[in-house]
Amino acid sequence: MGDLIRFAANGTSATGYLAVPGAGTGPGVIVIQEWWGLVDHIKDVCDRFAGEGFVALAPDLYHGKATKSPDEAGKLFMALNIAKAGVDIRGAADALLARPEVSSSTAGVVGFCMGGQLALFAGAEYPDRFAAVVDFYGVHPNCRIDPARLKARVLAHFAKRDNSVPEAEARALADRIRGAGGAIEAHFYDADHAFFNDTRPTVYNAELAALAWKRTIEFLREGLANPVASS
Repeated sequence: MGDLIRFAANGTSATGYLAVPGAGTGPGVIVIQEWWGLVDHIKDVCDRFAGEGFVALAPDLYHGKATKSPDEAGKLFMALNIAKAGVDIRGAADALLARPEVSSSTAGVVGFCMGGQLALFAGAEYPDRFAAVVDFYGVHPNCRIDPARLKARVLAHFAKRDNSVPEAEARALADRIRGAGGAIEAHFYDADHAFFNDTRPTVYNAELAALAWKRTIEFLREGLANPVASS
């Protein structure tokens, strides 16, 4: 359904996967990869968003690198320059919002694993671009979030059996966001980390993934139709 495109970022150009709905127009969503890179699963998520009427763009934060090896993914994950990744995400949002197919004035941002933490980061750093943030079991030890700067609405999906993001830490994050005056809807599923990823049969949970997807689509439709002011 989608195509690879190039967009301006960090003084050069970056690549991303763009999927446009059959109707030709729709609200914009940035999709942020897991630690594996811009793999087929993330492209499929973009296609699924397009099937729901969104224009979805997934920036390639590893700039051409992707892997199926957990060891290699861990190296790419830890080597990621968070500041540069943030600028790549901002560039992707600018490119997305400038496209004639995009009907919304601001975008949503959805991230998985590493991308979930980066989605929160993007929402905090670029409140004028993102009105709705969705975090699927986000984690990155080098990506710090200032809850006071997170003005967008947040939807979070966490797994109770997640060794990467323990439930207590996830609940503490939600409490910090609420304590700073933010709005977060956090759900905790009886599942493992990456329960949404249908390419990983050992952890994928079809029923809970479907529920999380339904909640995500409803949240983004409402959040982008009625954005909260960034000031």
